[in-house]
Amino acid sequence: MPKRFNCLLAVLTMLLVAASAVFAHHSVAGQFDTSKSLTLKGSIAKLQWMNPHIYVYIDVKEADGTVTTWALETLPTAMMRKAGLSKESVMGVPGELVTVLVVPAKDGTKHLGWISKITYADGHYYALGGAGPVQ
Repeated sequence: MPKRFNCLLAVLTMLLVAASAVFAHHSVAGQFDTSKSLTLKGSIAKLQWMNPHIYVYIDVKEADGTVTTWALETLPTAMMRKAGLSKESVMGVPGELVTVLVVPAKDGTKHLGWISKITYADGHYYALGGAGPVQ
């Protein structure tokens, strides 16, 4: 009996460790500082429509005139499709200016964030949520 109990205890421990790793990976608060937000203005340079999360790359013109590309993570493709969004609707018009409310990376990684809201030049927007306040 004690041998079976030890085996069961080991299996349960492994399952708990694996489950916490899965939730940590899928937790926006695990990777991004949800107590902070910043606003970026730029143009969508590229869109990676793939799982587990979509990445939108925004070219932002800095005060000194240099262009910095931000890698911005957002929801999985399945959630976007359920909301009626497609790659084309998120990409918008190539070169079009967008304003993006971003939750920055928790570890201080430069030019990395989570999209809370993206607003297009014509005024329409997608509040993607998942982190931080949507304004």
